Amino acid sequence: MSVNPMDYEAQFFGFTPQTCMLRVYIAFQDYLFETMLVVESVILKKLDGFPDCKISPFQIRKSTEKFLLFMKEHFDKLFSKMEEVLLQLVLNIPKNVLLPEDKVHEQFPYSKEQFQALQGEIQQLQQQFRAEASAGQALRAELEEQRVVRAELEKILQWFDGLENISREHGTSNFKESFAFLTENSKKLQDVLKDVEEKSKKIKKHDQLL
Repeated sequence: MSVNPMDYEAQFFGFTPQTCMLRVYIAFQDYLFETMLVVESVILKKLDGFPDCKISPFQIRKSTEKFLLFMKEHFDKLFSKMEEVLLQLVLNIPKNVLLPEDKVHEQFPYSKEQFQALQGEIQQLQQQFRAEASAGQALRAELEEQRVVRAELEKILQWFDGLENISREHGTSNFKESFAFLTENSKKLQDVLKDVEEKSKKIKKHDQLL
């Protein structure tokens, strides 16, 4: 069998020419073996009609195997010549022929050096794309953080607006007065809370004693 890989032919046919020839060889060989078995069975049936014949089935089998070996040797020689002809004249694509899908290489030829330079440029562009994607992700995270901070600032501004409205309602006009007012009310609320907690504790103790 030929050792030439014949990659271009495999691209066109969808299989390697060597694989095709191997299958043809196996098919012929199987047919030869089956034919010899049929011939042997016919001879054995014919001998059944001659009771006085001294040829045994074992001798017939040995003769069949010898003849099969003889046929196989001649078949291999003939097939080797047939394979050479088919691989050169039938299953071979000439060097000056381009497949339709490879016409682009004829229109835009590239040398090995140009192809390597193009690959290097592609790798560089891929690295730039990854860097820009990473920067974009970081920017989106920063924008999200700014959005959260802005929302919190808007809440604080609303709180100050509410504080200003409350101050006006209670007759205080500046921030110091408003803050003092809130501090005073906060302390009052804390005192009330403490008083409620103490009373609650006393009620619980009274309930436990009962």
